[in-house]
Amino acid sequence: MLDINIGAAILAAVSSFMLGGLWYSPVLFGKKWIKETEFDEANAGHPAKVFGLSFIFALMAAFGFAIVIGPQPDMMTAIYHAILIGIMFVATSFGINYQFSNKSFSLFFIDAGYHVCQFITYAVILGAWH
Repeated sequence: MLDINIGAAILAAVSSFMLGGLWYSPVLFGKKWIKETEFDEANAGHPAKVFGLSFIFALMAAFGFAIVIGPQPDMMTAIYHAILIGIMFVATSFGINYQFSNKSFSLFFIDAGYHVCQFITYAVILGAWH
């Protein structure tokens, strides 16, 4: 059995929905994101499928991150790993895909920024939960 804090990892996954709700709202980047993606609500997937799969992906990311940082990381180590993974793995992967699909730098910074903050949020939750 993996030695991770399952409760903290589940809470971290849930936190990504709270962060995403704010990040992609009109208060922060929602309007710009809709414009940059040319999002058409009429052609969006069914909300149960979109949110259900998104939660599964967030849960997988939170569990993976918990495995990387271990069961009782100190806060600074957790944050260091969050920034490293968020920028050097996730954001750069978005960057490659966005260049080949000719998406804007604005969209890149919105989406990559969300995931960097997502991992930092994971780090704070997992680092604080001992």
